[in-house]
Amino acid sequence: MGKKTGIRPAYKTPELLGAAVLDGQRAALARAITLIESRNPEHRKSARILLEQILPHTGNAIRLGITGVPGVGKSTTIDTFGRQLTSTGLKVAVLAVDPSSTRTGGSILGDKTRMEFLSRDPRAFIRPSPSAGTLGGVTARTRETMLLCEAAGYDVIIVETVGIGQSETAVANMVDFFLVLMLPGAGDELQGIKKGILEIADLIAVNKADGDGTSRATAAAADYRSALHILTPKSTTWAPPVMTISGMHNEGLDDLWQEICSFRDQMQASGEWYDNRKIQQVSWMQQLLEERLVGLVRDHPSIGFLVSELENKVRAGKIPASLAVDQIMMNLPNFGAS
Repeated sequence: MGKKTGIRPAYKTPELLGAAVLDGQRAALARAITLIESRNPEHRKSARILLEQILPHTGNAIRLGITGVPGVGKSTTIDTFGRQLTSTGLKVAVLAVDPSSTRTGGSILGDKTRMEFLSRDPRAFIRPSPSAGTLGGVTARTRETMLLCEAAGYDVIIVETVGIGQSETAVANMVDFFLVLMLPGAGDELQGIKKGILEIADLIAVNKADGDGTSRATAAAADYRSALHILTPKSTTWAPPVMTISGMHNEGLDDLWQEICSFRDQMQASGEWYDNRKIQQVSWMQQLLEERLVGLVRDHPSIGFLVSELENKVRAGKIPASLAVDQIMMNLPNFGAS
């Protein structure tokens, strides 16, 4: 049974695994995440049973997304910030998405070594996951992983992106609060910042505001505030603040948490908190539907062969991509839902 479902014998069934997750067992949570990340059809069946079981016990955590360019200090900030939260009694889960090796598909950076202090905290759970080339550095199952962590009793879920600039909106569309970390010394750098990243930020924090970097961070914060003034806020309830912090020296992180809590309180009072989550759920359903349909097409023997054949023709310049898609669509009714 364990071999078929992808569940260790200690848990026997998806239901027992789910009960162990709800009981807050860390080993069960890790095993459950591995199960939902599996592409094995049998494992996917078990994962669906598991997710249906834990769903009523989700939704109570604050979901935070954190992004920023490499070198801005995301992991150091999360390490310090996470330990500060756990010291107040909160349980923190960090879903740190690593770049993937193009050769092995595995994680490169090893988040548990990058967050060495938080990784030893009994009230914290860190899950490094290879992005496997996913747009925006977000794994395909990050949303389900968040639900599992919430069911296991974690109060704050932090999703750290790779920060490669592909699609931060992928993270912003699955969390409640989106934090953008910036480096000191905006200057010319400000000119190269995508307008979109400022539009989706709920707060901008200029990191490394310590020592010689303090004055540069303060100046950069002023530049970012000016930039935000010319943009239309994504919510009439909340105007994204700009602040300076030092993740290395734990400066400004108390204020950061207060801003996050203020955001939660204001958004919940206006109803936007709950409306945004509903919109995110429907969006996720649509993404899963597209993913499943593409999988059906590629996995079906005859259609999959046709797709490969048409790809070769498009690559060789024999037919346009639009015509190739038309031919695929014309053949879809012939394979049904098998």
